[in-house]
Amino acid sequence: MTTKELEKGFHEIWDLFKETDKKFKETDKKIATVTEQVAGLSGKWGRFVEGLLAPAVLKLFRERGIAVDRVSQRVIAQKNGKHMEIDILALNAEYAVLIEVKSTLGVDDVDEHLARLADFKSFYPEYKDRKIVGAVAGIDIEEGVDRYAYKQGLFVIGQSGEMVRILNDKKFQPRYW
Repeated sequence: MTTKELEKGFHEIWDLFKETDKKFKETDKKIATVTEQVAGLSGKWGRFVEGLLAPAVLKLFRERGIAVDRVSQRVIAQKNGKHMEIDILALNAEYAVLIEVKSTLGVDDVDEHLARLADFKSFYPEYKDRKIVGAVAGIDIEEGVDRYAYKQGLFVIGQSGEMVRILNDKKFQPRYW
């Protein structure tokens, strides 16, 4: 093999490397676009689930002896550079019920909500005299997560046929924050 043939082969291989690199970059862009679209759908699905649940909250908690009379969605606060978002906040003069809503509810979601409950009064001092109660809701609840949330003192809201209901038994006593 001559030097020219080696050089020609080297250039052909180099051109293939450049073409492959270009294809990888195009693929990376497509993956980023799809990832962004999926994230957008996930957020929209979560808002959809919140929208289904919010009208039922008044009735659900009244049936459990917590007669909330106001329900707000997507309650957001910022304090000292920190951020808190509550999916659904139900209120009356005695209680504030913070509900975390997920399309798929997992242990991490429960743990994050417990931390949110612990911080709530520092973000919302106007509710310092209220009993703070927590609830988690999911269309799909991962195995054992409902029991875990129950043991943490949270109401668990899930699907029951075509409706949503509180899954906790009548003996359940919520934890107050």
